[in-house]
Amino acid sequence: MQIKILVEGAEMKPGPALSQKLGPVGINIGQVIKKVNEATKDFKGMKVPVELDVDANTKEFDVRVFSPPVSELLKKEVGIEKGSGMQDKIKIANASIEQIIGVAKSKLPELLCKDLKAAVKTVVGSCVSLGILIENKKPTEIEIEIDEGKYDKEINEEKTSTSEEKRKELDEYFEEIKNKQEQLIKQQEEAKEAEEEKAQEEAEEEAKEEAKEAPKEDKPEEPGKKT
Repeated sequence: MQIKILVEGAEMKPGPALSQKLGPVGINIGQVIKKVNEATKDFKGMKVPVELDVDANTKEFDVRVFSPPVSELLKKEVGIEKGSGMQDKIKIANASIEQIIGVAKSKLPELLCKDLKAAVKTVVGSCVSLGILIENKKPTEIEIEIDEGKYDKEINEEKTSTSEEKRKELDEYFEEIKNKQEQLIKQQEEAKEAEEEKAQEEAEEEAKEEAKEAPKEDKPEEPGKKT
């Protein structure tokens, strides 16, 4: 019997979802957690697909660890915890083509790609949704350049190491991008606050005008008073 689960590398913990999957099989959950955490220690901080091959008779099991999804490998490679969430406006990292090749190389055996170049394009595609720049450019531009053969040398040589000089240039460029993004966000927030204040003022002014225009109710006649 095979049981597939997705776990936090080296940080698998007991819980209802795990009990629901493993309880009916009758294997020791504590032993599973211990073995899985040991097997995934190299992927700490990442989501990792794991497959348990269980012998229903003896309750013995083997742990098979698969490579984390491309998005998880990319996040670890560029040092981020999560994607942008606003990838069209906010960029969160600037990767080198060598870093992309490194991720593609590690995932190639599991990807439905004919060669490393195709795998590189797949990884570049994942950068779009995460908000990651590559070589100071949008991933869509890099895809075109890959098709044009611009990075054939690096891909054919399977280069996965970025020089210090290049890393410095990429970081300096991205620092400028971050500053511009922060300024833009600040301007947008200030504009939103001003708009909300204006709307509040207009609402208050409108309420005052309505109060002025409302007909006054006649006061009831005092008892015993003749008109």
